[in-house]
Amino acid sequence: MRWRRLVLLGLLAGWLGVAWHHAGKALPAGTHVASPSCRLPENQAAFIADITAADAWGRPAVSRGIFDGVLALIHGARRFIVLDYGAFGADAAGEARGRGVAAQLTDALLARRREQPALPILFITDPASERYGTVRSSELALLRAAGVEVVTVDLDRLRDSNPAYSSLWRLTLGWWERAAPPALSAARRLNFKADGRRLMIADDGGGGLAALIGSASLKDTQSGWSNVALRLSGAVLPTLLASELSVAGFSGWRGRADAFTVPAAAPEAAAASACTPGGPAAQAAPDLAAVQVLTEGATRDELLARLGQTGQSDAIDVAMYRLADRAVVEGLLAAARRGASVRLLLDPNETGASGGLSGLPNQPVAGELVSRSAGAIHVRWYRTHGEHFHSALVMIYDARRVWLTLGSAQLTRRDLEDYDLEANAAVELSRSAPLAQQALTWFDTLWGNRAALGIEYSAGYAAFADPTQADYWLYRFMEGTGFSPF
Repeated sequence: MRWRRLVLLGLLAGWLGVAWHHAGKALPAGTHVASPSCRLPENQAAFIADITAADAWGRPAVSRGIFDGVLALIHGARRFIVLDYGAFGADAAGEARGRGVAAQLTDALLARRREQPALPILFITDPASERYGTVRSSELALLRAAGVEVVTVDLDRLRDSNPAYSSLWRLTLGWWERAAPPALSAARRLNFKADGRRLMIADDGGGGLAALIGSASLKDTQSGWSNVALRLSGAVLPTLLASELSVAGFSGWRGRADAFTVPAAAPEAAAASACTPGGPAAQAAPDLAAVQVLTEGATRDELLARLGQTGQSDAIDVAMYRLADRAVVEGLLAAARRGASVRLLLDPNETGASGGLSGLPNQPVAGELVSRSAGAIHVRWYRTHGEHFHSALVMIYDARRVWLTLGSAQLTRRDLEDYDLEANAAVELSRSAPLAQQALTWFDTLWGNRAALGIEYSAGYAAFADPTQADYWLYRFMEGTGFSPF
């Protein structure tokens, strides 16, 4: 009997050791990036929003701009194109038909290759785009055949967000995945890790770089979701480009990194867009914005620091698909206690948003925030009609300045604590700047239902209030242990 106990203890020690190692191992190159803060003329950063709503008769009211921005960058590129979209693909049989963004993107890239056969194009995506090797994406196959370098992210290099399960996976099923991918693809999904980045970066055709960073995917079934994005240029983008090339590198790409460069900027242009490590470069120049690239946990670090600096004269607006991270929850409560105005515009997570767990995480988290703040934190729900309010935007502002961050990172443990790959941009600028006015007006429009007669973008907190303690503790258990699809 003693040898059996020793074997069991050895297996338990091995399981715990693997779980501990892979939950906190060193991050691969190109992750947890916080770029220097770089100056950019305020009129060279643009806010773009996709809005889906419906009128009183159920007829859709739709505004689209993000994917058109992607196509514009593709058409303008002369030296290279890099795309990183973890969620990519056409509708499968039986799924609702979307805009067809996957086919349109494929056509645009193929057309660009025909026009410029030597143009380097790098496409980074999540293995879920081909269902972890169980299906072949016709769009990706066409791109590969045309010479586009398609790289599937090596998710095993990332930390394990679900260590109790992932350690068992690594010790057992992970060894056999290559031999029998169809049988094990469903089991791999339970590792709960992904490439969540949604961005592209290219040369602007004039010797500089341009990028589009946001929350919108290139998956047909998600093409009707509401999203936000930021179009940027300037000296901050080489950091983002280097991060993307590093992700491709640790995922097996062996291409030429020197093919994805632009000529050095002229001295006067370089001075105008100078970067300051960790500092608010725009403070001394009211017509300049300070721009940072933040990936993975660096977004959380900066966000918590900004929340911690808020006081009675500040306002915080959050437009989010998922809000669950405990440090962010406590940061919002602390800001409200100091007198900051806090408004949360959330997706109700009612239609399959969380792996079939209706209402999680947003409804119990909203209930906690409203209750613990004694109503000082205000919540409204975006009215969805089968789609999702997938925006990922936080704004902190006073009468003079606005700081905002947007991108792919939702406010969850997986997105903010160095598990999934995520990319955001953070911008600080004057409140009168076009970008600040665009973002503030967008939020106020949705919050206050400033729309044509019959259209309601959002509903009051009571519409989806969830006081159920069981849901709250289920969310806390899932978020705390890693058994969480969000």
